[in-house]
Parts: sequence; C-alpha cells; structure tokens
Amino acid sequence: MNDANDSLPDLVARVAALLERRGALLVTAESCTGGLIAAACTERAGSSAWFERGFVTYSNEAKHESIGVDAALIAAHGAVSEPVARAMAEGALAHSRAQVSLSVTGVAGPTGGSPDKPVGTVWFGWSVGGVTHTERRRFDGDRSTVRQATVFHALRTLTALLDHP
Repeated sequence: MNDANDSLPDLVARVAALLERRGALLVTAESCTGGLIAAACTERAGSSAWFERGFVTYSNEAKHESIGVDAALIAAHGAVSEPVARAMAEGALAHSRAQVSLSVTGVAGPTGGSPDKPVGTVWFGWSVGGVTHTERRRFDGDRSTVRQATVFHALRTLTALLDHP
C-alpha cells in the first residue's frame, strides 16, 4: 500500500519490485523536476535491471527534439497541459526500450504561474500496459517543496498503476 509517510528509497524499492515482477523497464520524461525522479530511481543499487533511461526535457525545444512532442501541441495548449504530459509519456516510450513511462510538466515557481496555471500546477502522465493515464495536481509551497511533492506523487501513482493492472 502507498503510505504518505514513505521515504523516497522505500517508494523506489516498491517501484523496482513491481517493475521487476513484470519484467518491464521504466523511462522518465521530466520537465519541472529536472531529473529528480531519474536520480531517485538510479540511487537504488541494481536499478539498471528496471530503469532504462531518463529524459530531462526542460525547454519546449527539448520536448520536441528529444521525445517528439509536437511543437504545435505545445503552442496550442502550453507546456503545462494534459496533452503535453500525455505526449511526453508516450514520446518517452517511443524513444526508448522501456515498456512503462512517467512524465511530469509543471510550474515549480516562484515565478511562471498564471491565473489558469498557478505556481504549483503539475501535469503527470503514466503509460502502463499500453494505456496512458494523466492527472493534474496543484502543490503548495516553495520551488523545492513543489518539486519534491511531484516526485513522490509520480512514483506513488506509478506503484498503484503497476500494482493494479
């Protein structure tokens, strides 16, 4: 079960066990977290058995060039949007050998927010078992707090999706 008080290493251990049980590899596509999810995963010894690669696609150009997110999609919806989170998750899969992906794109702050996308707004994408799931969340706090909350939520939700196919 996912416990809100889990440590990051415990959460990563659960992700690892679930991926290994499936014989699946994970790829990440991160914007606002700048690679924190990939770093948390690869901090675990033996992660090469289940972590395939991580893309840090901070700029709109990187999203397009590295994982194939359509520039017109970004122009139409903005980088922090459901269509872009979905395209990031699906693009990461298409540009890797992985079978499972997660993506995050958001406004960590302290600037960059807008009335419809305030600081702390994050869109998530997870592709598991051929289905892409997305979710919008808003986290309170400073930049570091928003980024850490994003890492935890991305991995907690991934464990739930892997545990209940």
